[in-house]
Formats: sequence, structure tokens, C-alpha cells
Amino acid sequence: MATAADLAWLIPVLPLVGAAVVGLGLIGFSRTVSRLRRPAALLLISTVGASTVLSLATLWEQINGALPHEQLFDWANAGTFHLQMGYCVDPLTAVMLVVVCGIALLVMVYSHGYMAHDQGYVRFFTYLALFSSSMLGLVVSPNLLEIYVFWELVGMCSYLLVGFWYERTGAAHAAQKAFVVNRVGDFGLLLGILGLFWASGQLDFQGVATGVEAAVTQGELARSAAVLLCLLVFMGPMAKSAQFPLHVWLPDAMEGPTPISALIHAATMVAAG
Repeated sequence: MATAADLAWLIPVLPLVGAAVVGLGLIGFSRTVSRLRRPAALLLISTVGASTVLSLATLWEQINGALPHEQLFDWANAGTFHLQMGYCVDPLTAVMLVVVCGIALLVMVYSHGYMAHDQGYVRFFTYLALFSSSMLGLVVSPNLLEIYVFWELVGMCSYLLVGFWYERTGAAHAAQKAFVVNRVGDFGLLLGILGLFWASGQLDFQGVATGVEAAVTQGELARSAAVLLCLLVFMGPMAKSAQFPLHVWLPDAMEGPTPISALIHAATMVAAG
């Protein structure tokens, strides 16, 4: 019988499928889908709700002593290099899944009333579902490369939500500002990931930690270089969670609909974690 950890891959996938279905409907049949406000909202809220139930079940298993679970598959092979993708579940992951799912679900329920009279109601819910999926994928990622992929998706969703009312000059400028500032942090994150891979030859968290520690101990990597790599990685969360000096985009982010500020702060908690 499958455990909750075995099904944890569905937690980010369910909102993603819902966002894809509604989003493709908006692209192909914009007027028709835009009028299906309640069915679209019900579908997307249900996907996040199902992810919340799975997250709670996963956390309950971890509380009751379940072992960490990791499911990986080969994404690319080149000689001795093996790049694996998948997901992992451990106590910290389970807690963060519940936090992100819980906040995302509450924000979506609140948004049903807050955005009820907005013409972009269905589009807004699609962005929220995609944002939720991106954050959940970030939480369950087992290595730095997968982290980076979902990190960029979170950044894209922030851009879409901050500039949701793109007809307004202020909203368009705010979205551009958030995008540019986050690109600065993400570039530092990318350099840090590449540097850690160069120093350790690994991308998974345990492999990076062991490899860098061994390189420093054996004198192959200077301690100052190891500290620099860590600071480069930290630039990503610094920009995403609006920490000084990459905090300048956050006040302008209020140009977007009010409910997204709660979800952006949920992303901030993920980034800080």
C-alpha cells in the first residue's frame, strides 16, 4: 500500500495540472473560460486543497517516525556524470509543505471574494495555482539544480502577479523592478551553484556538503572561497525575500492585488528556509 511519502510528488503536480488546464483554456478560448469563474476557481482551489491534505498526511507520517523518503530518476548521463531529478521528503520538508499549502489555500479562498468583480479573476487564480506549485516544487527538490529550476518559476510568478494589472504604468514598472532585482540575486545563486558543483562534483545537498568539506580539509579549496560560494548562494534568498540591499522591489510589489502579498511572504518563508 502506498504511503503519503510515496504520493508526495503529487503535491506540486496537482496545482500545476490545474493551472495548465485553465491556462491553456484561457489561451485557446479566452472569452468562454473567463466567464467560467466559479468552476475555474473551484478546480484550482480543489487542487491546492488536495495538496494540503497530502501534505498533512506526509507530516503525520514523519511525526510518527517514518524514515526520510527520496525518489530519484536519471535525467541525464554523460560519462561518469549522472544528473538525477525527483523529490525527497523529510521532517523539515513535511513541515514546510504544510506551511506553504496552508497559506496558499487560505489566500486562494480569500481571493475568491476579494477578486470577485475583477475582469482578470480566472487569470489571477491561474497565476496563484502556478505560484503555489512552484513553491511546493522548491520545497521537495532533492538537489541544487532542481532548486534553481523552481526558483526561477517562483520569480516568474512573482513578476506575473506584481504586474497583474499591467495596464497601469505603476504596476508594469513594479513588475519590471521586481524582475531585475531578482535577476541580480538569481545570478549570484547560479554562480554559487556552479561553484559548489566545481568544488564538490555533486549537486545533491549531502554530496555538496561532504565534497566541499573534504576539499577544504585537503587544501584543494580555500576557506575564503568556500565562504564566498555560500554568500553567492545566499544572494538568491536575499533578493527573493527582499533583504538589504536587494529589498528595493518589495514596496512597489504592492501595485499587485493585495492577496498576493500574503503569498509572496509565504515564498519568503520558503526562501529563508
